[in-house]
Amino acid sequence: MMRTKPIEDVIAQGDEEGGERTLRRRLGPLDLMGFGIGIVIGTGIFTLTGVEARDHAGPAVTIAFVIAGVASLLAALCYAELASSVPTAGSAYTYAYATLGEIFAWIIGWDLVLEFALGAAVVARGWSGYLAELFDLPTALFGEGSRVNVGAVVITLLLGVVAATGVRQSSRVTNVLVAVKIAICVFVVVAGLFFVKAANLTPFVPAAQPSPEQESGLTQPLTQLLFGYAPSTYGIAGVLTAAAVVFFAYTGFEAVANLGEETRRPRRDLPLGLFGTLAVSAVLYVAVSFVVVGMVDYRSIDPGAPIASAFSAVGAGWASALVSIAAVAGLTSVILVDIVAIGRIGFAMSRDGLLPTSVGAVHPRWGTPFKVTIGATVFIAALAGFVPLSSLANLVSIGTLFAFVIVSVAVPVLRRTRPRLERPFRVPLSPVVPVLSALACLYLMTNLSVETWLRFLAWMVLGLAVYLLYGRRNNRLARADAK
Repeated sequence: MMRTKPIEDVIAQGDEEGGERTLRRRLGPLDLMGFGIGIVIGTGIFTLTGVEARDHAGPAVTIAFVIAGVASLLAALCYAELASSVPTAGSAYTYAYATLGEIFAWIIGWDLVLEFALGAAVVARGWSGYLAELFDLPTALFGEGSRVNVGAVVITLLLGVVAATGVRQSSRVTNVLVAVKIAICVFVVVAGLFFVKAANLTPFVPAAQPSPEQESGLTQPLTQLLFGYAPSTYGIAGVLTAAAVVFFAYTGFEAVANLGEETRRPRRDLPLGLFGTLAVSAVLYVAVSFVVVGMVDYRSIDPGAPIASAFSAVGAGWASALVSIAAVAGLTSVILVDIVAIGRIGFAMSRDGLLPTSVGAVHPRWGTPFKVTIGATVFIAALAGFVPLSSLANLVSIGTLFAFVIVSVAVPVLRRTRPRLERPFRVPLSPVVPVLSALACLYLMTNLSVETWLRFLAWMVLGLAVYLLYGRRNNRLARADAK
């Protein structure tokens, strides 16, 4: 279970041309940034800004976005080194296989399946709600309380077709959606600055006070259970609590690393795609959150639609429709990139034999792992259509943070085991930066609820059972050892 996959095999698989077990190199740095921004700029900017400003941080929610962005940057540095050194499909799964061992690779692959599948399902339901509000559609078919969320199912299936029929098609759709939402976010910032009042930003960090609702049992953060720490509202502790929550807004940028095998010049373009994604996203998050808390008092922000309600509060309700359009475009691109990413993870695991090899077959004309992409689309559509996922949303964050920890650990391990491996990009001050990245992610994980941890562990146990029953004996390395 601790055997590792030789780096040479990983690189050779990505360098092969043609056939059912390779993907086609069609993407450049702008395409990668489009995918990255497409998945990062979504739910966070349209909802979390208002929720965390009102409940935890006040105007200092902008600082919370900066803190979460720094934690993401540390992880991105580690991703950039591994992605440029080992440019292949699977990202964290493949890195773990080459450094920590097969069992860790399976765990992280199974974890990433959870992250992207659940993330797409959650966002699909949010997309359905925004569309219903924008066009006054019947909530019986599009609302969160509907028996079958038809809107969520339809958008998932449509985007699944786009993802399955070609990465270039997916890239073009994503780039158009990204252009729309970036343009409207810039509009929000420029127009909103005219309505910012200094009184709404004072005090910037409100005085700390006990939380009005003390959580207990399974809903309390893990830190509270272990150390008796009770989260407070506002103050420095409130800002840190908000940072742990708004980290959700940055999740998904690692989807860029999943496209390493489809990038024309991965050793140069993958780091550019990763850092470009984070730079644009962080600037937009900080700027939009600053404008929103400057336009209205943070205590009166509508957490459901903070940006639209802020414009309505200052007499600019005409901007609400533009914000809703941006939200629909933003959430659409998130779903699409989630489906693309889960297809690449399934492809990598199938090629290694940890999943049946037929699952990861590449279509001869489309050049995509169409079977696993279609299967993932049907699974996500079922979740989005029938399962209320509000209580499961935190699983997306814990899954991402766990992946970040594994990637951070993999950097110094690979430096030690393969010191002469060509590294077009190197993490500065290693192993200090990777250790800081792992610790930051672990800290944010401890701020999630006990309930989330238990659900995450249950998914991991199920995955371990699948590995022991199938993957352990049927993967390529096991078959090679048996010969």
